[in-house]
Amino acid sequence: MTPHHAKRRIALTTLLVADYDAAIAWYTYALGFRVFEDRPLGDGKRWVQIGPGTADDASLLLAQPADDAQRARIGDQTGGRVDHFLYTDDFEGDHASMTAAGVTFLETPRIEAYGTVAVFVDLYGTKWDLLEPAA
Repeated sequence: MTPHHAKRRIALTTLLVADYDAAIAWYTYALGFRVFEDRPLGDGKRWVQIGPGTADDASLLLAQPADDAQRARIGDQTGGRVDHFLYTDDFEGDHASMTAAGVTFLETPRIEAYGTVAVFVDLYGTKWDLLEPAA
């Protein structure tokens, strides 16, 4: 069977956060992300879409946990692995501005075959790579 080739893309990835407003404040200040949408869904839930690019690029959907099992996963949705990859074309500039904004890097920047990279954590301990791909 030949697969149908509709135009598709990964649009959103859910990120569990303890508090919508604290997460919005951190991501917009520390990483320079923008809020693309923030609307109430009822029962205290909100649809909060944020990201570094445009609303048409892949972005994050912030989600407060619905129960204790989800709450236990905040900051550790991947069991300790790097969860998200923030690509840049200016590693030095982004690293400097993020450091100045108080972002915690877990290592000094390193050069790998695939690019310049350093692991950092968000306000909940979620691990991210800041990555400038090799040319």
